[in-house]
Amino acid sequence: MTMSKLLELLVAHSGQYVSGEMISRELNVSRTAIWKQIHKLEDQGYEIEASRRLGYKLISVPDKYSLDDLNEQLQTAAFGRSIHLFEQVDSTQNVAQKLAEEGAPEGTLVIAEQQLSGRGRMGRAWMSPKGKGVWMSLIMRPTIPVHFAPQLTLLTAVALCRSLARLTSLPIGIKWPNDLLIDGKKISGILLESTAEDARLRYVIAGVGISVNLASSDYPEEMQERVTSLRIASGERLSREAVIAAFMLEWEQLYTLYQAEGFAPVVTLWEALSVSLNKPARLTTPQGIIDGTPVALDESGAIAVRLEDGNVVLVFSAEMGEPVT
Repeated sequence: MTMSKLLELLVAHSGQYVSGEMISRELNVSRTAIWKQIHKLEDQGYEIEASRRLGYKLISVPDKYSLDDLNEQLQTAAFGRSIHLFEQVDSTQNVAQKLAEEGAPEGTLVIAEQQLSGRGRMGRAWMSPKGKGVWMSLIMRPTIPVHFAPQLTLLTAVALCRSLARLTSLPIGIKWPNDLLIDGKKISGILLESTAEDARLRYVIAGVGISVNLASSDYPEEMQERVTSLRIASGERLSREAVIAAFMLEWEQLYTLYQAEGFAPVVTLWEALSVSLNKPARLTTPQGIIDGTPVALDESGAIAVRLEDGNVVLVFSAEMGEPVT
């Protein structure tokens, strides 16, 4: 049995359950073989509802990017004006880095329908199912010293938060440094990787993963308490082209403001969107655990934490969690 035969059968009965018995009879295969092919279809982005009693029902087919729609919606001068779209890559970060080394201009955008080895902060894997989210990397060429690079991570988080909140009206906030949350559940990942020469940045690759149209069933059970998607939170599917276009515009405008006025406007916006400030937290740093209350964002990108003794320390890298009571 091929996937295409099974898909034809499900499409022919779209919106209806097709029993395992019927599929077995029609395609002359075992129930185990059907189950394996169903999972392969799900890996390709097909959403299929399974019921032990009723069988299988095709809920939706994979969403495919339309570059025509995306280009029509873009309102930027540079960000996203050169787009490289792939069906499947190991990581958009790797593709963008290669393009940057070859001289691709600032604003070059790499998008993939699916990543096989997407990565997040601290070397974590990032789940990137086909046709369900935005998996992208943008090339930036800022004229700033290397030690200012962390500021761009916070800038990117602010731009993404503002654009998604405007697009969806969902209560999205930023957990330091750059996680976007809805009701405490993560909806995106941001990873910036830079290359420098003589203390100046040659380029920065900003990788962004946005969980747009993932369903609860797309997440392993053990992750469902910690993650969500725009679709789950809003109850509606969103256009991925609209998500990218809104983000690109907000990002470019904030980046332009940053280059003209420095980091201060970004600090103000980040603090207004933060869900981390003035709440007790436990920060696990490379040097050990710090219990305290984050009170402000430092211009370095570090978080200022007030300790129990009243002293304030700057934390540059940490995992922020709930305090142990």
